[in-house]
Amino acid sequence: MQLIRCTAKLRKEMGLKESALFVGTEEEGLLGSWHANLVFINRRKCVLFANDRTLFNFLAPDVSRAQIRRLQQLFLSFLHPVLAEEGFSSTERENVASEYAEVRFAKSSSKSVLGSMNDLAFHYEHRILMAGGIHSPEVPGIISDLNRMPMGALKYAYAVEELRSVLRAKT
Repeated sequence: MQLIRCTAKLRKEMGLKESALFVGTEEEGLLGSWHANLVFINRRKCVLFANDRTLFNFLAPDVSRAQIRRLQQLFLSFLHPVLAEEGFSSTERENVASEYAEVRFAKSSSKSVLGSMNDLAFHYEHRILMAGGIHSPEVPGIISDLNRMPMGALKYAYAVEELRSVLRAKT
């Protein structure tokens, strides 16, 4: 069981009550917990996901409230293709996805991750609007590019390379 740590704005959109949130220690896993935030790009709801350990991130653009309320399915439906796009093997993708077969939700817990996500949200919005909007065929390339952006919280390493090193160390 792993955690997706949601911002207050996202929890409100999901209809999650305080009593439904996980409180306690999380399990150590391959990648561990993720943070998720609701962002708006051109007045459309999007969910930004970032891994706590590696800051590997992706955006689920133009999602409905119904999709947001099924956040685990939304997360997995984007995680697998994004990992495939980055060239991770099917074994690596399955190992990562299996870790999130059971997900619980919790409050966001890291100001560092949230700060990085705010920076990413700014870059996503700017790049997507320059590409023509959230339905642009360039969105997967933008996700890939932003995972190759030097991240201060990672001592200016790339999120995708951090993810590769974590996966190689665990296998």
